[in-house]
Amino acid sequence: MLDIKMIRQNVADIKKRLATRGVKAETIDELIAEDQKRRELVIDSEALRQKRNEVSEAIANAKRNKKDASQQIADMKEVGIKIKRLEESLKTVEARVKDMAARLPNLPNPTIPVGPDENANVEIKVVGEPRKFDFEPKPHWEIGEKLDILDFERGAKVSGSRFLFYKGLGAKLERAVYNFMLDEHEKEGYIEILPPYLVNGASMFGTSQFPKFKEDVFQIQGQDLTLIPTAEVPLTNYYRDEVIAEEKLPVYFTALSPAFRSEAGSAGRDTRGLIRLHQFNKVEMVKYCKPRDSYNELEKMTKNAGSILEKLGLPYHIITLSTGDMGFSAAMTHDLEVWIPAQNTYREISSCSNCEDFQARRAHIQYRDENGKLQFVHTLNGSGLAVGRTVAAILENYQNEDGTVSVPQVLQPYMHGVEVIK
Repeated sequence: MLDIKMIRQNVADIKKRLATRGVKAETIDELIAEDQKRRELVIDSEALRQKRNEVSEAIANAKRNKKDASQQIADMKEVGIKIKRLEESLKTVEARVKDMAARLPNLPNPTIPVGPDENANVEIKVVGEPRKFDFEPKPHWEIGEKLDILDFERGAKVSGSRFLFYKGLGAKLERAVYNFMLDEHEKEGYIEILPPYLVNGASMFGTSQFPKFKEDVFQIQGQDLTLIPTAEVPLTNYYRDEVIAEEKLPVYFTALSPAFRSEAGSAGRDTRGLIRLHQFNKVEMVKYCKPRDSYNELEKMTKNAGSILEKLGLPYHIITLSTGDMGFSAAMTHDLEVWIPAQNTYREISSCSNCEDFQARRAHIQYRDENGKLQFVHTLNGSGLAVGRTVAAILENYQNEDGTVSVPQVLQPYMHGVEVIK
């Protein structure tokens, strides 16, 4: 969440920067006007409280001097009624200001590309060359079905579209991939966490999914619980409403979890395969750090994600997202996209984002600086990686003409020595 005081003091700059993210100037004007109402109500409320104190003192003096205080008592009741009305109005206006502010995206870092969509993204690095096949590469879902390791048909029967069963060596490959990822992140100093898969509304607000993106998730009817769309939510909320000891920073967390997403607005897109599912496994990375360190930590996180792909021998590139394509809570995002041969293109497999203090302000996560003053931490998150998409990339990039799939060397120990999936 953006600091309302900062918005108030830098209106023109805020309008200009948020315009690159599709926010209209009128939206900022409405927020400022509502905040002005709130401030006026606070002043009026404080004035009435001061008056109540004065009347109370007058009543006490009158009683001490055995004088009639009936008029002052009547005044006291009237002031009390006015204060109650004002407090009710203030509560309503404060809730409106908070809701309006909560729907504003983060300010983009001034150095990122400006543009309305993915066409403005900028490629910053290419790693590895796509394999040249002596045959027409098959899509991963066809490979998986023929090897009897992926079962989309029964997944649809049991649960619906965008679900599947991993089977036999398919299940073992998925497990090998995420165990390899967790082990690699542990080497880089990340603490492994096994988080809850259901979180409350305060947690969803803290990481910015609520209130704006409720249609993108699965909620438990009649309860304040939501299935996590990413482990970013429980990991970032781990320190919600807490002050982290300065000497602990930076904190690195990693976790494997299922991610549950409604995929609202994705009708007709990636209807086959592992690219877009309602439930998929993902290894997440989350960092808490001091503000001065956050962009250095973003580069490290991006490198951590890329290292996984390099050790798996998968070609990829890194792009910096434009203002119009970037996620709601991010100030800067680097996407890693892996090569998918059957589609002859790169597909997203990780987004590494610096949210600066946007999430920490919403979740009230702070630390005390060297002067003892409370400051908001900066939070970062990134996939390390999306497991299903990694499996898809392995099946396609390591496929053989006879329909078998070679297992990347680094995964063979996790596969109990299996070198080829037949």
